[in-house]
Amino acid sequence: MSQKEIAVAVKDIHKEFILPQNKNSTFKQTVVNIVKKGGKVTQKTLDGVSFDVYKGDFFGIVGRNGSGKSTLLKLIAGVYSPTAGNVAVHGGLTPFIELGVGFNPELSGRDNVYLNGALLGFTHKQVAKMYDAIVEFAELGPFMDQKLKNYSSGMQVRLAFSIAIKAKNDVLIFDEVLAVGDEAFQRKCLDVFDGYKADGQTVILVTHDMETVKKYCSRAVLISEGKKIKEGDPVAVADEYSRLNQVQIDRELQRTRKEGSIRISLFDKNGKTPKNTFPVNSEIDIHIEWDIDNAEVVMVDMYKLSGEHITNFKSVRDKKFKEVNLKKEHGVIVSTPLPIAPGKYFFNVTLRRRSDDVEVDAEYHIGDFVVSEDWSKVDQTWSGLVGLASEWTVKK
Repeated sequence: MSQKEIAVAVKDIHKEFILPQNKNSTFKQTVVNIVKKGGKVTQKTLDGVSFDVYKGDFFGIVGRNGSGKSTLLKLIAGVYSPTAGNVAVHGGLTPFIELGVGFNPELSGRDNVYLNGALLGFTHKQVAKMYDAIVEFAELGPFMDQKLKNYSSGMQVRLAFSIAIKAKNDVLIFDEVLAVGDEAFQRKCLDVFDGYKADGQTVILVTHDMETVKKYCSRAVLISEGKKIKEGDPVAVADEYSRLNQVQIDRELQRTRKEGSIRISLFDKNGKTPKNTFPVNSEIDIHIEWDIDNAEVVMVDMYKLSGEHITNFKSVRDKKFKEVNLKKEHGVIVSTPLPIAPGKYFFNVTLRRRSDDVEVDAEYHIGDFVVSEDWSKVDQTWSGLVGLASEWTVKK
């Protein structure tokens, strides 16, 4: 097998920025500002990142906000120079890394096409040949003589993307191109990606959409806090990104959990530590506690974050709990499987009297949790809100 040709080589890249300093006005600020390199306060954005992008790769770069992705792209595009390390690009490169770069808001859309084309190295004659195709793809024909400052952000990104894809080059860089624009334009972008993949075009793509990474990328890399965490198979990289992302979400949920008169904690079947993420069809234990003394019935409603009512649990419907005097108790555990689709969910908990069914206390939107994109607990994947058991027979 012949060795693959390298299109972009990123070797042990480090990038630090010198942060602006305010005049020290207190003793504390003076002490804090002493802790710095060579008398300067620096921020380390990338710390020893290395990878190769081969010719024909559809290469994904993923990571949470603040991980260093945008800085990395600007280093590849030549916007920044590394503090240490080296970036080598073999061939021409077209970067689509920031909305509005190379655009002049006081010029018309038409003039900005020619300006942007010139910045990408094309002559006026070459841009003229591409002009009609650029405008047609962007669907901005009636607006091309208006000043760019009157365009919406969606119109600007459509024009910039259209210029980038028509100004074909050896390596194309796209940063969150699917984050702006309506659904129809996003579909057009994905159709372009289909063509790139079929043609063996070298593409570097940054996106938070892991399904796009899994579908289009041939290889990917995960960046976290300026370091490379994982590189290689896009499905494995996307799954690791989702796992890291969920860990952070769990931390935020734990910090913001409501502490009212009714408290809720979630556990898996083997867990001793509360958690907020559960695979599809796994078991969940809902621990509920309260402080009042006149609760006799506990009702738990589960909702999807988008508003759909999933199900309801009621203590008096459970045979074991029909005769339990909850006035003497201040807590219950509701155990149930989760044959529900991946997504975000929460609970409403209501305490009632049994004699007249009067509500005595309630907490709404507590116990936020996530059903993760993990199908290891089920025989096969399915679509929709819930997974229902089915039996098939041949009609005779």
